[in-house]
Amino acid sequence: MPDQSTPTEMGYKAQLLALQVQLVMLQRHLIASDQRLLVLIEGRDAAGKDGLIKRITRHMSPRETRVVALGKPSDRDRSSWYFQRYVPYLPADGEIALFNRSWYNRAGVERVMGFCTEAQHEAFYKDVLTFERLLVSSGTTVLKYYLDISYDEQAERLAERKTSPLTSWKISPIDAVALDKFDDYSRARDRMLAETGSQDLPWRVVSADSKKKTRLAVIADILRSVECPHLVAPEPGEVAPVLHCGADGPATG
Repeated sequence: MPDQSTPTEMGYKAQLLALQVQLVMLQRHLIASDQRLLVLIEGRDAAGKDGLIKRITRHMSPRETRVVALGKPSDRDRSSWYFQRYVPYLPADGEIALFNRSWYNRAGVERVMGFCTEAQHEAFYKDVLTFERLLVSSGTTVLKYYLDISYDEQAERLAERKTSPLTSWKISPIDAVALDKFDDYSRARDRMLAETGSQDLPWRVVSADSKKKTRLAVIADILRSVECPHLVAPEPGEVAPVLHCGADGPATG
């Protein structure tokens, strides 16, 4: 039996378009009022981060929208203050910046794969909320999303990458061990949510086994989270009610 809670293709496209229209309205307001919006998209490998960001930005002004997906750090990056490499990509007045993975790499991939030392890992936890609160106090709205998927769903999506010519570019050595280290990533995620989610900077955890529901849920939440005159944001539960704000633990396991 199909999942009755998953929107049909026609229903999904209609809901998505309605939300994208409101995103354009929101961006116009941010530009006119010189506001900054920073959206962090985190999650497991193959959780749907790329597809989500594409749906968010599809109809936005490219001049005021920045998508940031940094690669492997350079020698200079590794010898600098950890947060320094991210600072040049933060939004200016009137801009929206979406980070496809962010400084939270240190809490997840770098920790699990051994790319940072224990001291660097602990220093990150000591500094991260202070850094984010500096951004907020300077006038930047910060929204943090974690897309979580089940073991079976991740296995299926990673297998699809190997056979699809359109997604084969995503394959990496980290993908190869993602399933073997699934529990390690779960433990890293749990600590990250517990220690870096707060009342003023909560995590929004999305159970992301359904890509369509995830996209609708996150866009609706962005619209609810940023004040904009004349914007009719969806009520919680009206669109894909799979979003859980705060740091209460994992969405799936």
